[in-house]
Amino acid sequence: MLKLQICLTALVAAAVAVPAAAAPAAGDTYVYRVLNGYNHEVRGTVSYQIEKVEAGRTVVSVATDTSAMGVARTEIYDSNGNWLRHALVNHDQLVDYEFTPAYPAYEIPLEPGKSWSVRVNAVDPATGRRNSVRVDGEVVGNERVNTPAGAFDTIKIRRDVYAGDWDSFLRETHTIETDWYAPALGRPVRMESKSEWQDLSRCTKGGCPWFHSDWNVSDLAEIKPAKP
Repeated sequence: MLKLQICLTALVAAAVAVPAAAAPAAGDTYVYRVLNGYNHEVRGTVSYQIEKVEAGRTVVSVATDTSAMGVARTEIYDSNGNWLRHALVNHDQLVDYEFTPAYPAYEIPLEPGKSWSVRVNAVDPATGRRNSVRVDGEVVGNERVNTPAGAFDTIKIRRDVYAGDWDSFLRETHTIETDWYAPALGRPVRMESKSEWQDLSRCTKGGCPWFHSDWNVSDLAEIKPAKP
């Protein structure tokens, strides 16, 4: 019984020691360094600045220093960090989408072994095109990672995404997204993304070739708190 009480006490202490996610504040900026996963060369940086937080929605302005990282855009998240507006890779191009219901980047609580498979509607506000996107997510486990901004205790999450972007002979894009989510920050401190698709017009007797997009690895490089 004594050993059990000691174990329970230790578990409670550990639970208390886990920091709560920091509440986002307008003006906070998170800067990520983006590496080419194939050769580890630096591709550029992407900055996420929180514009406003209201009614369970966080509006973020995204700025890049190279066209390879896409154009400046706005992203919107719900209170759990799931995507209401976000860019998605379609045949090697970043396309801005609005999602209904929210794109399930995370299924809270994030417990090791947890998995989900959810289909959501995606609308490109520029063209009105509608896609049905399937997200298969899995909580891989806990991992401590080192980034230019420091070391973080994280929860590793993998998502297989099927973009629903069929176009003539082009099959839909399959993207593997991996996040290392830091509960202390309420956001990922490392993100990986790599996509592939097939062009049926180029099939031969040996089969249909796969085409691969960039393999981006984004590490948190700097946190800039909002100015008082």
